[in-house]
Amino acid sequence: MTGQDTRYDTPYDTRYEAVRSRDARFDGEFFFAVETTGIYCRPSCPAVTPKRHNVRFFATAAAAQGSGFRACRRCRPDAVPGSADWNVRADVVGRAMRLIGDGVVDREGVAGLAARLGYSARQVQRQLTGELGAGPVALARAQRAHTARVLLQTTGLPVTEIAFASGFASVRQFNDTVRAVYAATPTELRAAVRTSRRTATPAAGIPLRLAHRGPYRAGPVFDLLEQEAVAGVEEVSGPAGARTYRRTLRLPYGTGIVAVDERPGDPGRASALHPGGWLDARLHLTDPRDLTTAVQRLRRLFDLDADPYAVDERLGADPRLAPLVAARPGLRAPGAADPEEYAVRALVGRTEAELLVRAHGKALDAPCGTLTHLFPEPAALAEAVGPLAVALADGTVRLDPGTDRDEAEAALLAVPGLDARTVAAIRARALGDPDVAPPGVDVPDTWRPWRTYALHHLRAAEETP
Repeated sequence: MTGQDTRYDTPYDTRYEAVRSRDARFDGEFFFAVETTGIYCRPSCPAVTPKRHNVRFFATAAAAQGSGFRACRRCRPDAVPGSADWNVRADVVGRAMRLIGDGVVDREGVAGLAARLGYSARQVQRQLTGELGAGPVALARAQRAHTARVLLQTTGLPVTEIAFASGFASVRQFNDTVRAVYAATPTELRAAVRTSRRTATPAAGIPLRLAHRGPYRAGPVFDLLEQEAVAGVEEVSGPAGARTYRRTLRLPYGTGIVAVDERPGDPGRASALHPGGWLDARLHLTDPRDLTTAVQRLRRLFDLDADPYAVDERLGADPRLAPLVAARPGLRAPGAADPEEYAVRALVGRTEAELLVRAHGKALDAPCGTLTHLFPEPAALAEAVGPLAVALADGTVRLDPGTDRDEAEAALLAVPGLDARTVAAIRARALGDPDVAPPGVDVPDTWRPWRTYALHHLRAAEETP
């Protein structure tokens, strides 16, 4: 799909049918704009369906904004789950989108993004604009606008602080962007929400709804997180079905403590804003500039941008997997909140990881219940862990969201002490690869590109280690 539509071709007809039927499966996969109103929406928008000749389609919200369209106040297209393409794709565009989502453009600029991808800034600009209709600056701007709206409507932070916390370089740029995207001033956006919902502060925590598309099988995700939880850094509390996962995070500007509830949205919790449902979360950040990055890391950990319809359709066609998919629709493949941390934990195991936290982890300035430490940085583990920690610290092994997965796997396999099975686990979890087949496990090619999900189904049914 290119950045803008080609009128009356087959994809256009298919997309228009999705809009006409208000199909939430396509939320985040594309956006549509109405020329007569100047507004862009998600496909499931409950408003009256516009006439076909007045509709334009865009691959991203940034492309719609760049063409002069404003976000719909009814369906909030900026709040949709991200496109599942960015999880699957290993090309430059997919890698760039994962990095932009992590806030790299805000922190390092387009030059920093390009350097991480191994391309020139011009090449990155050309590829993103050609396919998505928007370059890295426009894509980051759309993300900043969404962060600003969240902070305006959920916190009591002063508007000036929100401007810089959202990643804007100036208050004027912040005001101009908010007006252009939402057709309202920051003050008007804030006034549209009840005061009771704006009492949050960085100390009290920022309440969020993390949207997902389609069904979400939360139980197995929380089961896995509970089994793996490293004391001091993570905890899972509450009875099954109503658990809360909490953990500490090391972030670019400070630290964070995040909490996510298991209750993921029965059908009754769906709404125009979240047709697929959501996970309730609360973020305590020492620096609100880390909001975007923290949210994206939670989304990767809980696999919230997946397309369960595509996964279940492919795996449900297999005779062996069909009953497992029918029993657990929407089963997800959890990722990692901190890829380097996960790599170390995959190597040493949970018990040793807890010893590392106590011996080398940085203590929080203000412990929160059982959460007392940040997981140690690789540089602090060079002696205790050895070659893997050294390779992570000196950049020989890179596991950031824009890393080329094949190159990362090759680098990991060259590290003494790592076997192929451990590397496969790191690729699946730390790099979020949906199509990993560990050595020695029968995972046929017919399950591509969702072999990681197939293995989660087998594990949930206790049919494989």
